[in-house]
Amino acid sequence: MLSPADRIIVPLDVPSEADALALVDALPDVSFWKVGLELFVSCGPSILSQLKDRQKQVFLDLKFHDIPNTVAGACRAAGRYGVDLLTIHATAGRKALEAAQMAVVEGATLAGMQPPRLIAITLLTSLSSRDLAFDLKVPVELPEFALQMALLASECGLAGSVCSPQEVAGIKQVCGDGFLVVCPGVRPVWAEAGDQSRAMTPGEAIRAGADFLVVGRPITGAAVPGDAFKRVCDEVAGF
Repeated sequence: MLSPADRIIVPLDVPSEADALALVDALPDVSFWKVGLELFVSCGPSILSQLKDRQKQVFLDLKFHDIPNTVAGACRAAGRYGVDLLTIHATAGRKALEAAQMAVVEGATLAGMQPPRLIAITLLTSLSSRDLAFDLKVPVELPEFALQMALLASECGLAGSVCSPQEVAGIKQVCGDGFLVVCPGVRPVWAEAGDQSRAMTPGEAIRAGADFLVVGRPITGAAVPGDAFKRVCDEVAGF
């Protein structure tokens, strides 16, 4: 059984390895960190080794989206890093998802590592129903689109999906409790929503069935980040 603290993933949305490690050292109680595009492009896999040396879990959130051969190559390489979670866009399609899942296992096995759990982005939480319909021209209601993307990921053998807390209950019902759901777009009532269009509080997200919550600026941007992290953990512990 995971503790509340183990279910909170904090993003390292900073531009350098030095900034990242300063944040990690300032929040020793955080066990799960997310490395996204900005930090990985800035310093490469070195930051992953640094986090693992500190006995941290790592969510490598690179959101791969390309043709099957290319995502397979990228996942094969990422499988060697020893990270715990890795992302790909579900909209890359069935062939790409299947190729990525096979490749991430191959890469990890060759490196003697435990394969990361590959999870699919259903729809970015910055996008709204209006964005989906008017900008992307997708003639499907947003909850149904997210559900179909999660179901596709499940059919392709992926471990789970990334979605808004608002879509969690439906995805769990269709894909099963064993299908991992990671939720960004989580904002405590005392924090600003920022650029999240489909947000919920930590308690609401856990109650809906989320396995892990990604909570960034409400913690890292707080006057005392350690206290903010504890407040989020206390809220999660209540559900």
